[in-house]
Amino acid sequence: MSRPRRCSRCAINPVGYPGRDTCYQCVPKTLTPRPCIRCGVNPIAYFGRSTCYECVPRRRKGPPRCKKCGTTTDYFTAGRCRRCHRKAPVVDSCGDCLAWGVTRRRDWICQGCAAWRIRFPTSQRCRCCQRWVPVNLRGDCRLCMRQANLVRPKHQRNDVLRANRYGQQLFLADLFRQKRPEPKPVALPARPRHYPVAHRQLVLLPTEPDLAAGRRGGFAEPPLPDLASYLDDVLVAHATAHGWAKGTVVSARSAIRILLATQQTPGAPITASDVTKLRTIELSSTRNVTTILRIAGMLHDDREPSINAWFRAQQRDIATPMADELRLWFEMLRDGSTTPPRSRPRTRRTVTSLVSFAVGALRDFSCAGHQSLRTIDRQAVLDVLPTDAPRRDKTLTSLRSLFRYLKARRVIFTNPTTRIRSVPVQLREVLPIDLDPVRDAITSDNPLRAALAALIAFHALRPHQVVAIQLHEIRDGRLHLPDRTIPLATPVRQRLAAWLDERQRRWPNTANPHLFLNHYNATRTAPASTNWITKTIGVSAQALRMDRILHEAITTAGDVRRLTDMFGVSVPTAERYAFTGIEPAEPRTRTPLP
Repeated sequence: MSRPRRCSRCAINPVGYPGRDTCYQCVPKTLTPRPCIRCGVNPIAYFGRSTCYECVPRRRKGPPRCKKCGTTTDYFTAGRCRRCHRKAPVVDSCGDCLAWGVTRRRDWICQGCAAWRIRFPTSQRCRCCQRWVPVNLRGDCRLCMRQANLVRPKHQRNDVLRANRYGQQLFLADLFRQKRPEPKPVALPARPRHYPVAHRQLVLLPTEPDLAAGRRGGFAEPPLPDLASYLDDVLVAHATAHGWAKGTVVSARSAIRILLATQQTPGAPITASDVTKLRTIELSSTRNVTTILRIAGMLHDDREPSINAWFRAQQRDIATPMADELRLWFEMLRDGSTTPPRSRPRTRRTVTSLVSFAVGALRDFSCAGHQSLRTIDRQAVLDVLPTDAPRRDKTLTSLRSLFRYLKARRVIFTNPTTRIRSVPVQLREVLPIDLDPVRDAITSDNPLRAALAALIAFHALRPHQVVAIQLHEIRDGRLHLPDRTIPLATPVRQRLAAWLDERQRRWPNTANPHLFLNHYNATRTAPASTNWITKTIGVSAQALRMDRILHEAITTAGDVRRLTDMFGVSVPTAERYAFTGIEPAEPRTRTPLP
């Protein structure tokens, strides 16, 4: 009798069974089951066997029950069936929508139903198919909704019960988000001549429509199908040209049909205030809807500019005659003046800055008993000026503009701010910032955050320059700005390449020519806001730019010419950084900025 072979690993225990060279203790524990040595197709019955249940000789009983689900059919290995074993190559149907082609990766649920469960986590009995699955607010499951969308005629409302009356068309899983070929641009259709109508229907008892109740029970069909068809054609043409996503188009179409169905005068222009009411049911972006209505010529913008409401809030605690005089100056700043003294309209930022500093002084005038700016003299102006030099300078500048305009309009007799000199403002010293958040932003997994941080940290671009960069301005490894050309650093080029790949993946059909996009301007052609850069990076973009210029000034020992050439700053600004970054042997006099 021959001795059993020893294990090739431990050399102590005998081999487990013929055909192996290791014992049971040294056998490698892998998740992939070994195939049967006879058929080579099915896995072994369980650990320690070399054949499956189909090839075992003189089998007297069938496979055991599955340890997980308890079924006695389709046994795989290790006490589990094919559906329960982790390594069984099984493809089955979705448990919610019955779509074929799902695996156990998402627990036998397709991607569409996984997103549906996140949106509607409550499981109830579907009012149409009577299955116990997650349903939407109307009580319909995803399968019934897909069937209703499949058979719904164009420009008509979804009728789920009618669409599922004679059965349902099953489909393959995860094929609804395939990338389709880019559609050709569609020209805007011609507007019907009889729209919009010139009349307005007066109502006896004006009421506000309950949009939430209409969302639950369903809205009526638009009374003018031809107008609804025209607006839908405009929506499709604009969405195609600007690369809107399918969900954005569906939401905008639903919002427009709701506005048409709830109009008091069918065919009349839709007011912008009615569009803003859609926010109560979170149906669509009001900006997208107003854009479509404006292009179609069916929008009546009755909204008040937000700066007017802001100005009314600033007028409180000010005497009425003085508030009227302040309003004249505000209207000149906002709209400009075509009569002498002529003036151009100021930007919103300039208007709010000037009015904010002037309002503080006018409130002090009112508290002192003055009713009009005609009674203000030089001493009254000196009494209300702040002691802080920067605020004193800005307040005096605002009051000068106010009194100069009122005197030119002959509202007041004298300008009390004449020959009042401002105190020279001492510029604050530029200090370095903490670089840990900057390093975290540059090495971030988010391509957008890394590209923004690297572009400002390496080349010290201004925030408004970053958002204004267009795609054609980056070529041959250089950034071509209107005033200079910047050779991009290697880390910046790498991160910009990663962001361009991400940009193409997320918005492949966008018409926006700017380099940096977000979900607000991806469907338009406008640049992003400068505040968005700071929120994305996590560090002030202006502070990061100043730190980069200061670092260059320290490295080059205050080379003013280099600072002006590299960063496009003026000579006084470069001197400010140069004097901060070096320790001069003799005291130098800093030239104050204008």
